[in-house]
Amino acid sequence: MKKVAIGMSGGVDSSVAALLLKEQGYEVIGLFMKNWEESSGACNAAEDYQDVIRVCDTLGIPYYTVNFTEEYWSNVFTHFLEELKLGYTPNPDILCNREIKFKALFQKAMELGADYLATGHYAQTENGFLLRSADTAKDQTYFLYTLKKSILEKVLFPVGHLKKEEVRALAHQHGLATASKKDSTGICFIGERNFREFINQYIPYQKGPFKTLEGKIVGEHEGVAFYTIGQRKGLKIGGPGEAWFVVAKDVSNNTVYIEQGDDHPALYESHLTASEMTWVTDAPPTLPFRCLAKIRYRQPDQECVIESISEGVAKISFPTPQRAVTPRQAIVFYEGSTCLGGALICPKS
Repeated sequence: MKKVAIGMSGGVDSSVAALLLKEQGYEVIGLFMKNWEESSGACNAAEDYQDVIRVCDTLGIPYYTVNFTEEYWSNVFTHFLEELKLGYTPNPDILCNREIKFKALFQKAMELGADYLATGHYAQTENGFLLRSADTAKDQTYFLYTLKKSILEKVLFPVGHLKKEEVRALAHQHGLATASKKDSTGICFIGERNFREFINQYIPYQKGPFKTLEGKIVGEHEGVAFYTIGQRKGLKIGGPGEAWFVVAKDVSNNTVYIEQGDDHPALYESHLTASEMTWVTDAPPTLPFRCLAKIRYRQPDQECVIESISEGVAKISFPTPQRAVTPRQAIVFYEGSTCLGGALICPKS
């Protein structure tokens, strides 16, 4: 009998993933990760762990807690803070998957003698390739693009072939404690909280001017790191005319640049550069290479051309100009249902 260690978060997806693995005849071990030391209780880790216990008891499988707080702090959260200091909009979920779930947790699973690591991600694998999930609205391959074929060959995504409503229906059908539990949101493993208040515990932010690209001061911002390219909400700029949008940031001068109108030319780019490229198969495609890409999670697929890669930096063009190209967000490449890999968007030089 093959042994599978499954990362269990206390949510419905990983709960049903464990259920399916047991039904498929695997020897299943539940692993609950502790990745954040919480004093205020906002993270609800204790409640999540109780839900893991309830689900594992219902399924009749053993469960363990593994502590990766040091790894999370050193390899994910400090990097997240440094990116914010530089004025970027980092995506900690991608780094968390690479460094915690599919590195530290994967290693722990192998140490326990497991043949596979499983998670509740909405994705699929086939012969070591990363494929989109059946539920396109929930597909999470955007956050998994850094995983290599050598890892994916030992990873299972048991709910990847299901729609979210089917997952919840299975949880109700089998009486799992997490069947009606709300999906978690917020920073990976830190949870829902007031972002500004939370970040202010680690980085002091200073108020500064909102300026137009021509240099006119039109308001005051609360800290450069609280804003991202293309943002409309929370600017608190009144007056006549169209809504205001963030179009650029200047950390050295503590300035956020904004312009009016969702169609302002400063919001659109036909080209970008990207670095820290990673390919699932380790082999980059023959260039130039036409494929599909996303520059943010919820974005529909966009046609693009990877024109060249020189000294680790790729030049990428889009037939259709892209709105709100954001430094240090990921651009993830696809060919049909296959996720090829991705990279991090470079700041404009």
